[in-house]
Amino acid sequence: MTGFRAQLAEQRWDDHRYYHHSLVNQSLHFVSACTFLTAYVLLFIDPAVASLLAWGVAMTSRQAGHFFFEPKGYDHVNKATHEHKEEIKVGYNLTRKYVLMGIWGAIPVVLLVQPSLFGTLEYPDGFMDYLRHVGIGWLGLGVSAIVVRVMQLWVQRDLETGLVWATKIVTDPFNDFKMYKSAPRRLMKGERMDHHDVDDLEDWKAA
Repeated sequence: MTGFRAQLAEQRWDDHRYYHHSLVNQSLHFVSACTFLTAYVLLFIDPAVASLLAWGVAMTSRQAGHFFFEPKGYDHVNKATHEHKEEIKVGYNLTRKYVLMGIWGAIPVVLLVQPSLFGTLEYPDGFMDYLRHVGIGWLGLGVSAIVVRVMQLWVQRDLETGLVWATKIVTDPFNDFKMYKSAPRRLMKGERMDHHDVDDLEDWKAA
């Protein structure tokens, strides 16, 4: 368990220092975290609505931060190129995210063209039923995306790495809420970049 926790802390640290320089990105992650936490509660009440909220608001704001606001040039803080960071990314790098978000965007289109999904679903009675089908489809996509990446990491590295990553993904909203809650205030004060004053994992954990 100690090794598991150490890996989890390291994956979180690498994700933060490599992919969260922009305070716009951090602020969007804070919005995403608040939305995901709400969706987690709704998951026990209405999974379809929870999924619509998670994918429609939380994931779009989260990925917009990475796609449009995070610098993609040479990282002078970590002395690493964007290409190097993408290559060593444990989870979904930008290329994998493009594929994932492409599937996400395709699901509503497929259900619009084939509302019953070739007879596997009950034909929706109006627009709200259609949205609920989309929500369930997105929920299945989210679970599948985690399972598939865990299996890939199991083959490429080991099972523990995959399970650590899955734990990180599920608990990211709690961690992001704590880490990035000051980002909107800093952004409104005119700051644009977080230069990560701490130098290594141990300093970051102690901060």
